[in-house]
Amino acid sequence: MLLNNKIGVIVDSFGVGVREGLVKAKQAGADGVQIYAVSGEMDPANLSPAKRRELREYIDGLGLEISALCGDLAGHGFQDAAANPEKIEKSKRILDLAVELGTNVVTTHIGIVPEDQNDRIYDAMQRSCDELGIYAKSMNAYFAIETGPEPAAHLKSFLDHLTTNGVSVNFDPANMVMVTGDDPVEGVKLLKDYVVHTHVKDGVRLRHMDPRDVYGFLGYNAMDHGKIADMAVSGASFKELPLGEGKVDFKAYFAALDEIGYKGYLTIEREVGDNPEMDIQKAVAFIKSFKN
Repeated sequence: MLLNNKIGVIVDSFGVGVREGLVKAKQAGADGVQIYAVSGEMDPANLSPAKRRELREYIDGLGLEISALCGDLAGHGFQDAAANPEKIEKSKRILDLAVELGTNVVTTHIGIVPEDQNDRIYDAMQRSCDELGIYAKSMNAYFAIETGPEPAAHLKSFLDHLTTNGVSVNFDPANMVMVTGDDPVEGVKLLKDYVVHTHVKDGVRLRHMDPRDVYGFLGYNAMDHGKIADMAVSGASFKELPLGEGKVDFKAYFAALDEIGYKGYLTIEREVGDNPEMDIQKAVAFIKSFKN
């Protein structure tokens, strides 16, 4: 099995801002980039049409593509029916920006999907995802839910009950390994009809935990990326590690992606570490070793 997928890097992983991060991604050998587009300079509300054109020209000039935008609004995802209208509108604006910048994928967390389909939280999530999916489908695009908060089989059941595949999957194998203990290889096969983008990240689970402690839940606590990063560093429950040093079986994972016919990006995410630039460079080399 020889990989033919393009390699992406999350620009924000460098921690140096968008412009410098784009340059570093190119220097690391990436083909494309994923960029957070929720706040600051990349918030759609802060990007005029002229700024959008200039940014796309800058990215094109570096010889890069955008694999996806990240539209993760954190908090409780789409579990809170009262907060959902505002979040839905913000998500739509992020998708509009994505299409203008040349990608048709926005990745996001929607919150942990409850087991009970009659739960009011489940209903709120279904309704919001249906609206977002219909909007995305009208643009030949996708909102891609990141794997990890729940087992793949349960996520598939949730997606199967939506009216379109406009809400699909951003597959992150490390999240599954670190939090739920789910098998990424079997997860890829289960979710094969929905995988539109992937992350390449590694880690290890050190003890059984409640996913709500990581991803939050309405009435429990809110999801916080800073808190998740602290947990990934501390190693109390799980630990994010450089590629090849954790428990993700990348040979089997890449083979599973090949088996389902996935042709999209393998996008490197490094949320922790003292030297993310070096880790990312090594990660690019690690993925390229499967191309030879």
